[in-house]
Amino acid sequence: MRTVEAALEGLFRAEGVSLFGFADLRALPIEQRDGFDYGISIALSLDKNVISGIADGPTHAYYENYDHLNARLDALALKTEEQLKDLGFRAQANTRERINCIEEQLFTKLPHKTVATRAGLGWIGKCALLVTQGYGSAVRLTSVLTNAHLNCADPIDESYCDECTNCADVCPANAVSGKLWYAGLPREEFWDASACRNAARTRSWSNLHEQISLCGLCILHCPYTQAWLRRSM
Repeated sequence: MRTVEAALEGLFRAEGVSLFGFADLRALPIEQRDGFDYGISIALSLDKNVISGIADGPTHAYYENYDHLNARLDALALKTEEQLKDLGFRAQANTRERINCIEEQLFTKLPHKTVATRAGLGWIGKCALLVTQGYGSAVRLTSVLTNAHLNCADPIDESYCDECTNCADVCPANAVSGKLWYAGLPREEFWDASACRNAARTRSWSNLHEQISLCGLCILHCPYTQAWLRRSM
């Protein structure tokens, strides 16, 4: 009999997903995970040529790539939810439309990055982005919650950024404290979300004349992103 994991893997391979993983979420508060025990993390990589071109600020190509990937991820999450339901399980795609951002804190109840670390895809960098071995932080994420008992990866509970200060050195907002993340560390103890957002909006307006929050310097300068760019060029 085909396993749930195999069915999902087939879907993700067919859809060109860059990374995916299965997470045991039971260590998290039940209300944070809406009563679901398991999660699926799905990642798509940003375009390498686009990322290489943002050293002087966000570009229209970056904005378009970012928006395109977000739409693809929403569609992928809904397809995953549908497949799980067809297999007889409960599932919840955490699309942009369904997620409530706590505006004052620029935070969601269950960040996609949390599911990704629980699924072993990467760790949280000093700039509060997910960092992966294969793509650095040049990925966009979504997640799906389910009651299907999945064969899960080991979670990643600590940072591998070590002494690197690249993202802090280039951050126009000085939002990066340099403190290493570990599972359970409140975001505000190592990164200033409001400062990052304000600087990103300033840079987006200057370069694109758009009231959005795009910057990308920390993505570009992450050593893991740079390694991916060198492999892919």
